[in-house]
Parts: sequence; structure tokens; C-alpha cells
Amino acid sequence: MIVVVDYKAGNLYNVGNALAYLGVDFVFSGDPERVARASKVILPGVGSAQAAMDSLREQGLIPVIQGLQVPFLGICLGLQLLFDGSDEEDTPCLGVMDGRVRSFDDSRVKVPHIGWNQIRRSRSLPPAARAGALLDGIPDGTYFYFVHSYYAPSGSAETVAVTDYASSFAAMVLRKNFWGVQFHPERSGEPGLRLLKNFVGVDEPCS
Repeated sequence: MIVVVDYKAGNLYNVGNALAYLGVDFVFSGDPERVARASKVILPGVGSAQAAMDSLREQGLIPVIQGLQVPFLGICLGLQLLFDGSDEEDTPCLGVMDGRVRSFDDSRVKVPHIGWNQIRRSRSLPPAARAGALLDGIPDGTYFYFVHSYYAPSGSAETVAVTDYASSFAAMVLRKNFWGVQFHPERSGEPGLRLLKNFVGVDEPCS
């Protein structure tokens, strides 16, 4: 069973509505045992990194998420929480991926970054099986919907796809079984539904 993690963060039900539209069986749950037994896990997120990490800690979910071996998808803040830390309130995060989430420079661009923007595959996809699986049927230049003030730099080995906003940042990342997307697939129309369908179709963890 797919579990959408309920940790009191924003777009939980939007993600659920998208999965229901696709005919996918899933549950909302913040129970660590239920999350640990899931066949796949989705971590949605809108809000601050500190509040999200506090909520995950209070629910006993941090070690559970860190130890998952099944396909995992972090959305927006859910991507950012995968990294070592965030500049937002100097927050330590899950540490699944190396690096730190940074703030956009509001002297160069409007912050937050809101609206439709294009993604493109990284020139060197991560050395993992199925690195491009979530982008099957989604061509470079496809528009997705973004809402965020912080970003993961695009230079890491885990970067699968990038987006430009003043400079490039990581729009999609992957390490082993952990995927993250900075945009909101549940708010991105047909391309977003295709990406979620691709995730549901990933049968095994990446290695």
C-alpha cells in the first residue's frame, strides 16, 4: 500500500486527489509502523523546514523515513527535507542527500518563485538504475508548477533534472530509492499526473 505521510503539512489532500484520479490505492498516515510497512511512500510539503522537521520528530517518523528501502517521493518541501540541512532557520534535515538547501537571492529574482517553469534533464544523470524513470514520456522543456523560496543547488551528483530561475537549481533529485521533486506534480496538470503514474509504476528501489 502507498502511504502519503500525514505530518500536518500543506498539500496532503491535493496529492491524494491526484492519486485518486489515477485510480491508485493509498492511505494518509502519520503512524511510524504504517509508514515502515508501506510499499511506496510520498512525503508532500508546504511550509517551513523547521516546523516540518519538528512534526516528523514528534511523530517518530525521522528514523523510519531515513531507513526506508522502498520507493520514496518527496514533493517540494519534501525534496528539501532530504538534504543535510536548510538555510531556513538553520534547520538540520533528514540527511538522506548531501548538501544544503539555500535561499533565493531576492535582490536578483522575485521570491518566492511561484508559477510555471520548465525542467530539463541533467547532463549527467545520477549513476543509479532507472534514474530517468519518473520522466518517462515527459520531454525536456515541459512546464511544472513551482511555489518555493528555497532550493537545492543543481551541482550535486543526485540531480536528475534542473530548472532555471536566475541560475539553475535541482528540480528533481535521486539517491538510491529516494526521489525528490521541487515542483508540485499534483498541481501540474497532465505532466504532473504522468510523473505520479510513473512513480507508482516503479516496482523496485533504485540501486
